[in-house]
Amino acid sequence: MVIHRIRRRIVERFMTFEPIGLLLFASLAGGLFLFASLTGLVLDGGMHSFDEMILLSLRKAGDLAVPIGPNWLTHAVGDITALGGVTVLSLMTVLATIYLLLARQRAIAVFMLFSIIGGWLVSSLLKLGVARPRPDIVPHLVEVHDLSFPSGHAMLSAVTYMTLGALLSRAEQYRSTRIFLIAAGILLTLMIGMSRIYLGVHYPTDVLGGWCAGATWAVACWIVARRFISSRPDPVEAPAAH
Repeated sequence: MVIHRIRRRIVERFMTFEPIGLLLFASLAGGLFLFASLTGLVLDGGMHSFDEMILLSLRKAGDLAVPIGPNWLTHAVGDITALGGVTVLSLMTVLATIYLLLARQRAIAVFMLFSIIGGWLVSSLLKLGVARPRPDIVPHLVEVHDLSFPSGHAMLSAVTYMTLGALLSRAEQYRSTRIFLIAAGILLTLMIGMSRIYLGVHYPTDVLGGWCAGATWAVACWIVARRFISSRPDPVEAPAAH
């Protein structure tokens, strides 16, 4: 009887979606389709010429070890790509979790932490499943060792920053701050992904795949949070009577 009531409640929640909920579901389905299609093309080798053209266009024709643009741009891109590293992402996740706990948003904090950890595990499994080697078309400007598709920096930054933006925004009172947090997460994700192409350590399709997979994961977490995670702060416990 209890299981029946729980099942009915879940069905009722999904049957009462507002337009934004339907848009999120459409984004989720579209993201899954795009990632599956892109993975198929990568496995068949159908995108190699596209990848090669983009990587070569970002290097000087006479010396493929030298990227286009001024010297400061290479240093700036190196700093940007570090924002998608495990160290920085872990630090951001821990700080955001502590912030939500201090703001008495325990449910959102716990859900956000496990959502990000789950996304990282999915990224590792996808890399092992596709097992695409790193590009050797141009020299790498930073040291890398693992597999290539999907880009870990692109996917993990999407999982982390977009999930942080979406879930942190639920604790904000004003719409402007909610929009800013989500937009900041998207901007960081795009910049980090593009930096991996510029540095020559990922094919463009690696980054596209990472963006699709990471954004799809973030949207799925956002859908679950909107339906089942309360955005109200935890009640303050009254002091014990003496």
